[in-house]
Amino acid sequence: MKVGVISDVHCQHEALALTAKALVAEGVDEILLPGDSHYEYRFSNEVVELTREYEMRYVLGNHETMLIGPHGSRAVAAPHVRAANLEFVRATPHRITTQIGGKTLTMVHANPFAQDWQYLYSGNAAFEKIDELETDYLVLGHTHVPMVERLGRTLVLNPGSLVFSRDPGAEGTITYLVLDTDSDEVRTVRTTRTELEQRFGAVAL
Repeated sequence: MKVGVISDVHCQHEALALTAKALVAEGVDEILLPGDSHYEYRFSNEVVELTREYEMRYVLGNHETMLIGPHGSRAVAAPHVRAANLEFVRATPHRITTQIGGKTLTMVHANPFAQDWQYLYSGNAAFEKIDELETDYLVLGHTHVPMVERLGRTLVLNPGSLVFSRDPGAEGTITYLVLDTDSDEVRTVRTTRTELEQRFGAVAL
């Protein structure tokens, strides 16, 4: 089974549309989205509708949590916010544990060990507890820095940010992952919107 992983879209629906097209062209069976589809107090109908169109498995990040919480009430009441899209986001969980390719996968936006928004980079001491999760794959976002690292039985996957990479030397690039669950091979893809538009054409939404 081949799985695409995208994170931290932050309302950039054009980049999401192009990346989804690239993943489908590559033959992925499923796309995972570990949170922060929206950005602070901005709600993107287009991102939600792409998430639904491609049937992405999705969890909430800190930006959505703020947006649909008390502090975001004015933002989600804006006239452009479509009721069905808001309902979809409100029904989205913060955590998913599921079977994929015959293996256990856990997906959260940030910290799988506590309900907070700690940034877990490679080498973080929190990963010493990873065996407690009893999962084959741990999918994260939040840091905007790609991470592919095997820790015990668990393969930790963070695609970085789709458009706001903090990976040194990769600012301005689109980054995502492609996982083969049969071999556990993971490919980190770094590209640009221009390169994707040359392949798939400009996005019209």
